Amino acid sequence: MLVTGATGALGRRVYDRAAATGWNTVGTYFAAAEGSAELRLDIRDRAAVDAALRDLRPAAVIHTAAGRDRGDWRSIADGAAHVALAAAAVGARLVHVSSDAIFSGREVHYTEDALPDPTYRYGAAKAAAETAVQAIAPAAVLVRTSTIVGGGRGAHEVLTHALASGARTGYLFTDEIRMPVHVDDLADALLELAATGDVRGPLHVTGPEPVSRHALGLMVAARDGLDPASIPAARSADVMPGRPLDVRLDCTLARSLLRTTLRPASQFMTQPVR
Repeated sequence: MLVTGATGALGRRVYDRAAATGWNTVGTYFAAAEGSAELRLDIRDRAAVDAALRDLRPAAVIHTAAGRDRGDWRSIADGAAHVALAAAAVGARLVHVSSDAIFSGREVHYTEDALPDPTYRYGAAKAAAETAVQAIAPAAVLVRTSTIVGGGRGAHEVLTHALASGARTGYLFTDEIRMPVHVDDLADALLELAATGDVRGPLHVTGPEPVSRHALGLMVAARDGLDPASIPAARSADVMPGRPLDVRLDCTLARSLLRTTLRPASQFMTQPVR
């Protein structure tokens, strides 16, 4: 198995859990080798991606890598296309990680057949990546997920600590609702999907509980012993109008297909970081 982006919070956990369950696993990195990642790969470089997969010939590819920032179109969109082309060329099962950012929030509840309508660059890049992957590798599964937490390395956890300490300025929004998923649950779901070719196309994989970004920050504070009063709150509609507000992915299909239990944030955020 090849795990792209194995230095990220999700990629590292996928790599570690794959190795623990017996997969012969290779992880990629871009900027610096860290933890489990051993193969440097720039997914923006199609020739490099082709060469890596020709050499490794993995049975499955779990594509968690994205850009170095959320506006990096060449990594998010073009990189996904390069990975899909290379995976298709060697006959590898492709599990592509997508995002609820492809939706505007105007409909609130989204099933797998909802059409993307992104409102900002990151969501547009993710939507373009989905389009490319589906066109190139129709048998691939596109896992749309939401805010990933657990393990202390998730972007929301890092941001909460930075805001609480004063290392960053800003807010956690009370009116932006997402469906947080534990990194372990998502990693296990991705590995399940890598092991079977029966599921293809979009699949929503999140926790079952809608939570505001600020409420999730308060959960992080309670778990990690931070002062809840140090977590600044605001309304996204007032501070950054136009961002998606309430986005809830319907995971009925995933729950019917997966053995992995997708736990609510109110359950897993009471447990210590592992």
